[in-house]
Amino acid sequence: MALKIALKPGERLILGYAVVTNGNTKCELLIENKVPILRHKDILTENDANSPCKKIYFVIQLMYMDEKNLVEYHGTYWKLVREVINAAPSTLLLIDQISQDILTSKYYQALKLAKKLIEYEEEVIGRASKCVEGLPKDPNGHPAGS
Repeated sequence: MALKIALKPGERLILGYAVVTNGNTKCELLIENKVPILRHKDILTENDANSPCKKIYFVIQLMYMDEKNLVEYHGTYWKLVREVINAAPSTLLLIDQISQDILTSKYYQALKLAKKLIEYEEEVIGRASKCVEGLPKDPNGHPAGS
């Protein structure tokens, strides 16, 4: 069964190794074989991978799109995962689920879970920022005692 993708005018996607940009009108594509596909909204650039969990997402994205270099990407993934778990043990359950998908070559499913990991990271950072904002400040505006 073919995968049908509707593209808005100007919308981009990665199809295999090709970046495809739609023209000025809506179009539909039928993908009839198995090939990695990422819509623009799911693509994270290396420059935008500016947090530990976004770096995990980025390396999974590379696994999904470029199977020729899996050994390198897997090594990077496991290093990043260890760092994140050491810094935030509360991520362990979600990272275990992502890792299970990685080990069974379900990279697209791992990407979807990695999005949840990024959301969790942002939530934790937001809570920590609010706590820091509530601390007394020294004369330079930094939290007292830091």
